[in-house]
Amino acid sequence: MSGVKRKRNVLNAKQKLEILQKLDNGESASTDAEDVLNEGNTISHSAALQSVEILLDYMGHRGFDYGDITAVRKIRVDIRQEMNKQQKQRRITNFFLKQ
Repeated sequence: MSGVKRKRNVLNAKQKLEILQKLDNGESASTDAEDVLNEGNTISHSAALQSVEILLDYMGHRGFDYGDITAVRKIRVDIRQEMNKQQKQRRITNFFLKQ
């Protein structure tokens, strides 16, 4: 992977100030910092699943090793499980909101 550059996430001055103010007030700010850094980097489960399906198709056409394909299939299963878990949670939440 030499030559591959990663985008570096950095807090801007306003974001740093807000976190420092929370710390001064005795609040925890670690999750706030993580949320700010991850803000633009989220992807929906359906988009991730679609990307994994495309990758599996590509790997199948290119003759990738069985172990590599199995690893990507495991990722697909994990994404589907997470999607199902969130869907179940939404159903439970909707049930109680309608009461």
